[in-house]
Amino acid sequence: MERPESTGRLELPGVLTVAQAEETARWIGTVQRSDGAIPWFPGHHLDPWDHVEAAMALDTAGEHDRAAAAYEWLARHQNRDGSWYAAYAEGDPSRPTDLGKESNFCAYPAVGVLHHYLSTGDDTFRRRMWPMVRAAVGFVLGLQRDGGQLGWRREADGRAVPDALLTGSASGYQALRCALALADLAGVAQPDWEMATGRLGHAVRRHPELFLDKSRYSMDWYYPVLAGALRGEAAVARLAERWDTFVVPDLGVRCVRENPWVTGGESAELALALWACGEEPRAIEVLRSIGRLRTTDGRYWTGFVYADEAFWPIEHTTWTAGSVLLAVAALTGDHATRAVFGGTALPEGLDPVDPDCCGPRP
Repeated sequence: MERPESTGRLELPGVLTVAQAEETARWIGTVQRSDGAIPWFPGHHLDPWDHVEAAMALDTAGEHDRAAAAYEWLARHQNRDGSWYAAYAEGDPSRPTDLGKESNFCAYPAVGVLHHYLSTGDDTFRRRMWPMVRAAVGFVLGLQRDGGQLGWRREADGRAVPDALLTGSASGYQALRCALALADLAGVAQPDWEMATGRLGHAVRRHPELFLDKSRYSMDWYYPVLAGALRGEAAVARLAERWDTFVVPDLGVRCVRENPWVTGGESAELALALWACGEEPRAIEVLRSIGRLRTTDGRYWTGFVYADEAFWPIEHTTWTAGSVLLAVAALTGDHATRAVFGGTALPEGLDPVDPDCCGPRP
């Protein structure tokens, strides 16, 4: 994939100045352990998905060595079956607190590895991470169901949970496309991945009945757009359909439909989804609405209960900060972030309806 020049400036009027973006990236760096692990916040657990989100944010700010250390942590502590555990106490690999293995958690490192490669052009890193990505995809596809959807988890006793989550499967679709791009860069044909990716995308786009009903969560609303399964008019229509349900003007995005609680991570991810389908002014508007979540030293509260005028939970999370930096990066032209979330040059796999149709949509 071609690497166009990046602006190198995370500056978005009304959202972040360059200095503020650097401040937030430095804070994420202070939470990162010396071995590369990035917990939610000091003293809390690490999960592989949010660890990658924070690492990607470090790359947007030019903290490439720190981001590489985060991926090296994953490579060192990958289980033999290609997975990672769902949670590790304080990011300590010797203290997993949830021995389950979640499909979207294990898929997402492929997104981060491609993002880091596109940020740095580091071929040595890409080659070193390729076996990790290949093994992780093998684990994830072991959970794929007949309809194309991803079973969301393998329990500690090895039992595969058959239920699928739309958000997790959509995230897995983005990750498999990034893994296919890495396979292309490695010169390794992966026809099974192509078929699996096509089936998964088709399930996310066309078969809501395959997934547990989590429609009360905003993530199930916007994730098919964020992850690239929907684009164009279909994406715009999906976001318009439940806009008034989840978006609170001047406050942000509800995490859960019925709760008066807006969250920074969901708001920043919606902004990314809006950018991806050409709705940049609305994306910026959403990001400006969560300015109250930012602290004077660059951290971000996880959420705000507007009925009580209270921040809740009482925590500042690396993944919330990371999601804001990623949204700003996309809106300000960062090529790596645009590549993995825009997806225009990512392989799509084989359409299960038309197996001769592959490659990116026009």
